[in-house]
Amino acid sequence: MSYDLAAPTWGQEELDALQTVMDSGFFTMGPRVAEFEQKFAAYHNKQYGIMVNSGSSANLIAIAALFFKKDRPLQRGDEVLVPALSWATTYHPLQQYGLKVRFVDIALDSLNMDPDLIEAAITPATKMILGVSILGNPAALDVMRDVADRHGLYFMEDNCESMDAELNGKKAGTYGDLNTFSFFFSHHISTMEGGMILTDDEELYQLCRCLRAHGWTRDLPEDSLLYERKGEDLFEAYRFILPGYNVRPTELNAAAGLEQLKKLPGFTAERRKNWDLFVELFGNDERFIIQKENGKTSCFCFTIVLNPGMNLDRKAIFAALTEAKIGFRIITGGSFLKHDVIKYYDYSEATPIVNAHIAHDYGFFVGNHAFDLSKELHLLKDVLDKTAKEL
Repeated sequence: MSYDLAAPTWGQEELDALQTVMDSGFFTMGPRVAEFEQKFAAYHNKQYGIMVNSGSSANLIAIAALFFKKDRPLQRGDEVLVPALSWATTYHPLQQYGLKVRFVDIALDSLNMDPDLIEAAITPATKMILGVSILGNPAALDVMRDVADRHGLYFMEDNCESMDAELNGKKAGTYGDLNTFSFFFSHHISTMEGGMILTDDEELYQLCRCLRAHGWTRDLPEDSLLYERKGEDLFEAYRFILPGYNVRPTELNAAAGLEQLKKLPGFTAERRKNWDLFVELFGNDERFIIQKENGKTSCFCFTIVLNPGMNLDRKAIFAALTEAKIGFRIITGGSFLKHDVIKYYDYSEATPIVNAHIAHDYGFFVGNHAFDLSKELHLLKDVLDKTAKEL
C-alpha cells in the first residue's frame, strides 16, 4: 500500500515487556493488569479502571453493570438515545439486554450526535444517553452530561475511537457515569486486543469487576458493596452472585499497555500535526466535508464526505483510491440503520435520519498514524484533485 489504514506502534520496549511476562510463566490477569488499570485511570483523572479483552467487551460489561445497580437499575424496555452513526458493538449490548434504541441524527460537519436534537429526543421511556465521539473528534459531551443530569438519566461514553481527545480541558472518556476505551491494533494505543472501562462510581466499579470474571466474588474487596461474606473459604472461592462473563485480559496485554501509555502523548502530538496538514489541504475545498473540530481532536483517522450537492463521481473516486493503493473504509460503521442486523432491534428514530445516511453513502476515511504523513496526504490530495469531478 502507498497509504495504509493502520500502522504498528510497537517498539522494542513492548517486545521486551512481553518477553518479561513470558519468562515469568504467569500470563493470566494479575499484577500488570492492576497496574495498567491504575495508571490508565490516573491519566484520565478517574478513580477506577477495569481492563477487559476488547472495547466491545467494555461496552457489554458497562451496559450489564447498569442492570444490577441497587438503585435505579436499567430494565428491559428502557430507552437509550444513541447516535445514528457508530460501530456495531456500540449498539449490540443494548439489543442483547432488551433495551429500546432511539436513534438521533448526526451533524454532518462533526459526524457526532447533533446536540440540537438531543433534548427533544427524550421520551418518558428514556433512561440513558449513550454518547460516541467519532474517530477522535469529541462529541458534545458537555451538553449530553448536562441534559442527562437535568433529566435524571444515565450518561455513558463509548470513547473507543477518541482516546486522548479533549473538551473544555477534560479528556474525552471522562464525562460519563461509565466510559469505555479500545486498545485494538489500529487504535490510539494497542495492547494487541484490549479495552477499558473508567468510572468514579464504586458500585459500578465493583459490578464491572464481578461481571468481567464469571460473576464471581473473588475479584471483589472484603467490604464489597455487592454481597456479604459467609465466612467459609471453601465456598467463597467459587461464589457466583451475578450472571457474568469471562472477558478478562492477560498480563501480556497489560504489559504492552503500560509501555504504550507512556508514548500516548507523543502519538497524539504526531497525529495532530498530520491533522493540521489535512485541514490545510482539504478544509476549504467545497467538494469535501471534513470534520469540524470540537475541542481538541486526537484524530484517529481523516474523514471525507463527498459534497452530496455536487454530484461527484463516487465510483471513479473510489476506483482511483484503490488504483493509487490508498486504503479507505466507510466512516466507522456507517449509518447503523442501513445494516441488515437492524431487523433484530427494537428501535425508533427521534427525527428522520438524514445526515447519517449521507455520511454512509458519500463518506469514507483514510488512516492517520503517529508519524509524519506529509507524503501520503499530498498523494491523497493529488488523486482526489484528478478524480473528484462533477458528472
